[in-house]
Amino acid sequence: MTQQNQRTIDEAISGGGLLVVAQWEAKLEEADRVAEILRGFLPEAQGEPGVKLFLISRAQDNPAQFLFYELFRDEAAFKAHQESAHFKTYIAGQALPLLARRERTQYALM
Repeated sequence: MTQQNQRTIDEAISGGGLLVVAQWEAKLEEADRVAEILRGFLPEAQGEPGVKLFLISRAQDNPAQFLFYELFRDEAAFKAHQESAHFKTYIAGQALPLLARRERTQYALM
């Protein structure tokens, strides 16, 4: 790990926060469409003022599976995220109907 990467991680986790880990499984025939939606959504989510870190990944062995790793400043920032126009458009309006499964768990940083 480079010194720059370590500093960025340290900055992201300083002061704690609310970590949300979500796992999605798209309907198989909709996996590429979900990936396309998420590519449009990701930069919007990463630019939110209360977001400390926001990553989305796609499983290499199952392209219908997606993993979200989201670190918010606090509960209020998470709520603002869910109420944002881009969340309502991309996630609630477009992606969720294409999913077979969605799980979400919240964690407090230690």
